Amino acid sequence: MLDDTAGAHPNKPFILYPKRLTFGELNALVDRLATALLHQGVKKGDVVGLQMWNTPEWIISFFAILKTGATVTPMNPTYKGREVRYQLEDSGAVAVIVDEESYMVLKTVRGELRGLRDVIVVGGRYPDTRSFEELLKTPPNLPELKINPSEDLAVIQYTGTSEGVKGCMLTHSNLVSNTIQYSSMPGLEFTSTDVVLAHLPFYHIYGLMANVCTPVRMGMSIVIQKRFEIEKFLELVERFRCTFSSTVMPVITFLSSYPELLQRRDLSSVRFIQQAAMPSIPEIVRKFQKLTGIQVIQAYGLSEASPFVAVNPLSQSIVDSIGPPLPDTQIKIVDPETGTRELPTAVVGEIIVRGPQVMKGYWRRPKETAKVLRGGWLYTGDLGRRDANGYLYFVDRKKEIIKYMGFTVSPAELESVLRGHPAVDDCAVVGKPDPVAGEIPKAFVKLREGAEIKEEELYRLVGSNVAGYKKIREIELVDYIPRSPEGMLQRKKLLKKERMRASTR
Repeated sequence: MLDDTAGAHPNKPFILYPKRLTFGELNALVDRLATALLHQGVKKGDVVGLQMWNTPEWIISFFAILKTGATVTPMNPTYKGREVRYQLEDSGAVAVIVDEESYMVLKTVRGELRGLRDVIVVGGRYPDTRSFEELLKTPPNLPELKINPSEDLAVIQYTGTSEGVKGCMLTHSNLVSNTIQYSSMPGLEFTSTDVVLAHLPFYHIYGLMANVCTPVRMGMSIVIQKRFEIEKFLELVERFRCTFSSTVMPVITFLSSYPELLQRRDLSSVRFIQQAAMPSIPEIVRKFQKLTGIQVIQAYGLSEASPFVAVNPLSQSIVDSIGPPLPDTQIKIVDPETGTRELPTAVVGEIIVRGPQVMKGYWRRPKETAKVLRGGWLYTGDLGRRDANGYLYFVDRKKEIIKYMGFTVSPAELESVLRGHPAVDDCAVVGKPDPVAGEIPKAFVKLREGAEIKEEELYRLVGSNVAGYKKIREIELVDYIPRSPEGMLQRKKLLKKERMRASTR
């Protein structure tokens, strides 16, 4: 898609900020970096990590890795050493491209990563690394590359599940299909004249597809915000006359809390804002729309589906609905117990999905893959219903993952950190309902007999081992942790308890 757009519109500006790059200029840099990676021994089938904040260099690196035939595994730049080591080790990455901030964390665990051959640093020179800027000086010379779109992996996207963090295997066909499905969705009316404010993180599949792949396919221009900051966000919208932005509900909540800032800026260029990754709060959406005159539409997806599954059309948007399915996407609502019986209109059940965007499976986890991919359908673990017009409504989650500010958090990952403390006998982590974040990670902790500990010590332990968004936000000391006779953790009992508490407040 990049080659096609760059060939047809080489002088069309793609990145407007923080530096200006046309599609032609971007593609030339991609070819240079891809050639350099091939010279370093990166080849088809290899996995290369990519860890940095939103920058032009992230996009250059993403497409360059793909042009070698290798697979990208995007990494959160807020990861701590434990998380960096796990993803690079689990994915089998042979190389990683990082910014200076991420390198400072990577170097603390690099000695433990025997399979990692090369570290490429953007913006800095360090011992035993390669300079990104020097590699971009390589004359382009790319051999012909043969890709099997339905089999070869483009991305291994790691996501939190109730059992732990897993990599979703997304093929070239998955990503290209979902880009075409989404950008062609009737009612969104995307054109090459759109200017996208890209503040969602590129390492997240939602940000990658909405802010990188779709603009490349459609020939749009993008304005890159390294990370969300309200005044800069509004200033960039006004300065570059942005027409569209993908975001999450907490950002809309935050913007709605500062009406004086909204009124200070000219936002008249914005056609609409899309929110996904967590359910909308209808009253806040309506407040934002009233303050700005900007329409907000809701979409639905998950990493296992590349990610888009459903999205509201502009002309027929329903505030509390996640929209009708994308083109070439089939959705059923089935009974949550067996998943074999399709349910009638308006009845709540598990959402299952079939389409070309559904992942190949979980990386090196055939048993977990078999649980969610059955008979050609992806069992999402989300509960919902559909109305007579085919619009979907998200109701709850069947699975136990935590959604904090739109990010998936694995309770099992946090529990393993907590159990590393000598005073902790047992623990369970669940998502506690929260009006702004959606859910916050809450830990129930049972101490060993006779042990004493200050809760602050447990907060520090978790905070030093995981990214900020995964941190435990509340701890409750308990006398027992519910488990089945076989010893299986029964988080659902604790989840039910928390939701009952929330409903009585």
